[in-house]
Amino acid sequence: MAYRAEGPVKHASHCYCTMCQKQHGAAAGSYANVASAGFAFERGADLVTEYASSDHGRRGFCSVCGSNLYWRSTQAPDRIAVTLGTLEPEFDGPVEREWHTETKPRWLPA
Repeated sequence: MAYRAEGPVKHASHCYCTMCQKQHGAAAGSYANVASAGFAFERGADLVTEYASSDHGRRGFCSVCGSNLYWRSTQAPDRIAVTLGTLEPEFDGPVEREWHTETKPRWLPA
């Protein structure tokens, strides 16, 4: 599977909501927010499964290896949040935002 995410990253973020924690099996989901118009699968689109994680959120993952690929909101269809760990080349910008810090795990280092 391969995708392309063209255009500038609007912002990169760590989301500490409990849905992201459970989906990623980690303290946070880390994302690059890009324009939906520049996001496309180059191969393997048929391997992507998408599910509704909330009334407005959709999460995409690889049905073969389980990699978390993106999160998108039906309320903001012009943007998509692509998981930082799947970007090639590796994202080298700053993580500028943290979401839902009220549920940030206490076991993280200060």
